[in-house]
Amino acid sequence: MESARCEWCGTEPLYVQYHDVEWGVPVWDDHTLFEFLTLEGAQAGLSWITILRKREGYRRAFANFDPRAVVGFGENDVERLCDDASIVRNRLKIRSTIDNAKSLLEVQDEWGTFASYIWSFVGGVPIQNTWTELGEIPARTPLAEEMSRDLKKRGFRFVGPTIVYAYMQATGMVNDHLVECFRHAEIANLGA
Repeated sequence: MESARCEWCGTEPLYVQYHDVEWGVPVWDDHTLFEFLTLEGAQAGLSWITILRKREGYRRAFANFDPRAVVGFGENDVERLCDDASIVRNRLKIRSTIDNAKSLLEVQDEWGTFASYIWSFVGGVPIQNTWTELGEIPARTPLAEEMSRDLKKRGFRFVGPTIVYAYMQATGMVNDHLVECFRHAEIANLGA
């Protein structure tokens, strides 16, 4: 008998793998947090499965999400990336990744790590939600709005409240697996 899982991931193997292994797992590594910030911003106007299919391309294109490397990207890199079919070829999104690397490094200088800063919004402990239906899960919350405002103030781009809430879900700041999903309890135990 197959375990119940959140219905949003459907049966697409890449989506199921992402749901079963990554989504909602608390992330404290700055490179991975930068990766998700980039990918969530890249998703704006697109489906998440599109971004998952391009993830390896993003890793190659953006120096495996090393912000110290990405911050050094110049106009030649922007032009190169605009021609790279392995990522979303949107000039604004590409430039935002470079700008976000700079802002992330500034946050690291202030907070020690980006993780310390971003996790401060939830007091360092994941929020454990108890949704029973997909329709209950919000697209944004007041906390995501607060985080979005602060990120924008610090120079981050493509960090609206809906993107930020998806980021919080992806990086385990909130556990939005449905209660019936086998991952809900597993993720809750990780945040304990």
